[in-house]
Amino acid sequence: MKRGRGKVYLVGAGPGDIGLLTVKGMKCLQKAEVVVYDLHLNAQVLNYINHDAEFIYAGKRGGHHTMTQDEINDVLVKKADEGKIICRLKGGDPFVFGRGGEEAEVLAKRGIPFEVVPGVSSAVAAPAYAGIPLTHRLYSSSFAVIPGYEDTTKEESAIDWAKLATGVGTIVVLMAVKNLDMLVRKLMENGRSPETPVAVVRWGTRPDQKTIVSTLKDIVSDVKGHEINPPAVVVIGNVVKLRDTLKWYEDKPMFGHRVLVTREHSTGFEPLEELGAEIIEFPTIEIVPPENYDELDAAIEKIGSYTWIIFTSANGVKYFLKRFFEREGDIRDLKGIKLCAIGTKTAAEIKEYGMKVDLIPEAFRGEGLIEAFIKEVRSQGSGVQNADPLHVTRYALRGLKMLMPRAEVAREVFPEKVRELGGEIDVPVAYRAVKPELHGRRLKRFLKEGRITIATFTSAATFNNFIEMIGSDAFDLLKGVSIAVIGPVTAKAIEKAGLKVDIMPRESTIEAMVEEIIKEKAKVKV
Repeated sequence: MKRGRGKVYLVGAGPGDIGLLTVKGMKCLQKAEVVVYDLHLNAQVLNYINHDAEFIYAGKRGGHHTMTQDEINDVLVKKADEGKIICRLKGGDPFVFGRGGEEAEVLAKRGIPFEVVPGVSSAVAAPAYAGIPLTHRLYSSSFAVIPGYEDTTKEESAIDWAKLATGVGTIVVLMAVKNLDMLVRKLMENGRSPETPVAVVRWGTRPDQKTIVSTLKDIVSDVKGHEINPPAVVVIGNVVKLRDTLKWYEDKPMFGHRVLVTREHSTGFEPLEELGAEIIEFPTIEIVPPENYDELDAAIEKIGSYTWIIFTSANGVKYFLKRFFEREGDIRDLKGIKLCAIGTKTAAEIKEYGMKVDLIPEAFRGEGLIEAFIKEVRSQGSGVQNADPLHVTRYALRGLKMLMPRAEVAREVFPEKVRELGGEIDVPVAYRAVKPELHGRRLKRFLKEGRITIATFTSAATFNNFIEMIGSDAFDLLKGVSIAVIGPVTAKAIEKAGLKVDIMPRESTIEAMVEEIIKEKAKVKV
């Protein structure tokens, strides 16, 4: 059956901070079948896209176009004619020097349905993140936004310099660094005071943000002295004087840090973002169901025979109960079975299903779990607490039958010790952690350029898969990066590979690791 005409969404992705992507823009990304995207986007935006979508890169760097504008227009039309939902993803706002108007014209002429989803333009975002309001009752009641790439020496400029120079309170110039000398000369020739305050904001809203403040007469030499390169936004006007009082972003305790997260979701890392860090998600494991359910199904069939169910992770809870309910299990079938949760996150997941947690060990490793169960058995009056200590050690867990639904690859310390102490335990696979199909080219570039400051690993698997995905030079790339781990097992795997672990919390949780990162790296202790 032939598909009908497709639709194009012209979406502004904002200036860089992932938090400035609009809710509507995110929804368009999630339903897109084709994404045509530009350079200078925050790559984390692409995490919201269906991985089955077709990605088409249409960006440019240093004037080199991957695709001409006509080629981009042709792709949008072609994909729409195929009946696809297309997201044309552009930095900033598509209608502010983004050529979105030209693309919309082509679509309109061809009768292709389209919508425009405005984005936050760098024209307003970069000054705001630098502490510069474009208007202020005491300094400026108007502002203009102009492009900086126009050749200001040509005879017929599209800009009326005489009116612009003195007729507007604040002037914002996008893409101006290369033509900055001609720009300031035109403004001064047309009556703007050489003493007018000027700010140049490079990589506005990103951890790389750099702001210099000068005057119209000195800004060109100051930009060269600070080696400011594109992309940058220039703000001209008395509102620049407010920066010293209003700058906020660059004063955040974790400003300047990019934190690499190698798990599927960045839940738990939000405090770092609140303090000014940027999270770079590069999941090196993907959680999927087991290849077959034979072991898990067998355990579910005899669920009533277990004394304890031990959940080692939130994933263990979710995947076990998903299969349990698929097998027409009833939550009432678990009545009388005690539940143990390894960690507070796992406990919280259990409670989401309306169930009570009976035991949370103080130590999250297998050895600590054994100690917790011995104490639990003794506290329940097992009948052996007053017996010979050797007898207690050998038979401390006799009579207990345990179920531990867990990952495919896991440590055997706890199951082996349970059997040694007289208990019974089944350890069916409830889920697998596999290596996703991701390309690490952009991440490698960030690491080479020193733009990743902290790398976090929440398991040995996240680290080992990272090395495989990045390649043999991953070790050299990580040497200039602070490495944070969730616990000693992960630390051991990294140190065995010859790298140094810089940050490890006492408690093996993401929250504790994040707290330790803040303690070690925040400019101002919080």
